[in-house]
Amino acid sequence: MKQIYLDYNASTPLMPEVVEAMTPFLSEHYGNPSTSHFAAVEAKKVVEKARGQVASLIGAQMEEIIFTSGGSESNNHVIKNVFEKYQSKGRHMITTTIEHPAVREPLRYLEKFGAEVTYVDVDQFGQVSVKEIEKAIRPDTILITVMHANNEVGTLQPIEEIGELARERGILFHTDAAQSIGKVPVDVEQLHVDFLSIAGHKLYAPKGVGALYIRKGVKIDPYIHGAGHENGMRAGTENVLLLAGLGAASESASRYLEEGTDILKQKKYFLSLLKQAFPHQIRVNGHPDECLPNTLNVSFANRIGQDILDAVPEVAASTGSACHSGEVTLSPVLKAMGVKPEDGKGTIRFSLGRNTTKQQLEETVRLLQYRLG
Repeated sequence: MKQIYLDYNASTPLMPEVVEAMTPFLSEHYGNPSTSHFAAVEAKKVVEKARGQVASLIGAQMEEIIFTSGGSESNNHVIKNVFEKYQSKGRHMITTTIEHPAVREPLRYLEKFGAEVTYVDVDQFGQVSVKEIEKAIRPDTILITVMHANNEVGTLQPIEEIGELARERGILFHTDAAQSIGKVPVDVEQLHVDFLSIAGHKLYAPKGVGALYIRKGVKIDPYIHGAGHENGMRAGTENVLLLAGLGAASESASRYLEEGTDILKQKKYFLSLLKQAFPHQIRVNGHPDECLPNTLNVSFANRIGQDILDAVPEVAASTGSACHSGEVTLSPVLKAMGVKPEDGKGTIRFSLGRNTTKQQLEETVRLLQYRLG
């Protein structure tokens, strides 16, 4: 059975250069980077090298990068700490109805402690309006958090414009960039963000490592207290092995974006094949233009998403609906976009990656057409 991986938005494999960068730290360089003797030298070097590689990828300064365990921790760090630190100004926060649970759930948790959260709706393409964000702003608004790119449908949000608005109003602004990093250019200065979250395993780096950009001059408290690692922002001995991988993946992503990629052409080709195989049965979800180049979210008419995936076990992809006790429910993202249950229950997210080939896409469509009839 040939296995075809089309779920790169869920997680990515390690690139060869990432494995190569990590290998010496499996056995040779085992020192604690916080110590001062010979065993710490290589560990210290790679931690700071990785910090520079991540900073370079997003146009930040090294001192603005702190390392975390991933996107969820980075998001929690910002949301919970801003609420705790800036309550004298207010308790109001703004987000969208399509955020990842790593943003949505911390906000819901804080609502138990008096936070007031406005969830701004998106349009049929999954994009939020800057004007609607502006309407939601109150005198006591302390944070706006909007994802850069949606993980399910790939729609890119107007982060630069929201950032300008937030800066003008003196409101802190955070974006979860887990899905956009390495797929589209990201520059923190251009986006006008105060905080930006990164997840390593979406970037061809290992799982369990990520980063948080905190704009210089922005005051925020530590998330984990202890011996003062990461400029006092996150205590705990750095995981040198994983940071070596994150740094190498960041550098690889920079080259990948600079050299250009044909992944958007692959996605368009894939969609054309699907339309040929299933004429009048395919609905594309997400923005037609402002979208990640690798993400294709489609609904198959009169189908159930999980049934489709079960029919093609050779293909790894994700569904936008779930079946509970025989009842099919749509994801919160598709619901927020106004997708009708009868249209969205047959939704599949295909996300392409650097290792995806034209032949794999052709074989996927052949399998779907053969198995679904």
